[in-house]
Amino acid sequence: MPANQIVYTELPSPMGDMIAGATDNGVCFLEWQDRGGVDRIFKRVTKRYKSAPIKDTTNNPHLGNLRVELASYFERELQTFRVRIDVKGTPFETSVWEQLLNIPCGQTRSYAQIAQAIDKPQAVRAVGRANGANYLAIVIPCHRVITSEGTLGGYGGKVWRKKRLLNLESGAEDLWE
Repeated sequence: MPANQIVYTELPSPMGDMIAGATDNGVCFLEWQDRGGVDRIFKRVTKRYKSAPIKDTTNNPHLGNLRVELASYFERELQTFRVRIDVKGTPFETSVWEQLLNIPCGQTRSYAQIAQAIDKPQAVRAVGRANGANYLAIVIPCHRVITSEGTLGGYGGKVWRKKRLLNLESGAEDLWE
């Protein structure tokens, strides 16, 4: 397999089917299949990584680890993902994603708090765009970012999922409400 080759697999979840991809270095995307459809996801990934994903026939270890960790996450047994990741973004996007990784499970931060944390307090909208450019749903927890008013705001995987993910992480009794 070429060094930059991405392999992918489909992953079922209690909130809808997902699709994940990995390089030899780590997981590079995890998306909800209904986020524009698989073809659109592949176009986005190909553009960013300069490599078209191919079906995983080698049992990529990173995808195997992700499958196990996601199952544990949805069972409320895992709060911090340890799977290796291989994400590519602009320096600004990367700084935002690093802050997202610092948000503890069961907590949220506002877009303004993230902007402040990266020393760009005026860049609230840019933080929102970087959040939306995150290709690694759940693992890089963009769903933990809400508005300063405390409302959910947007989510590429649909707002109902964002609410359910936050309920899952907070230990809410009615997970699916």
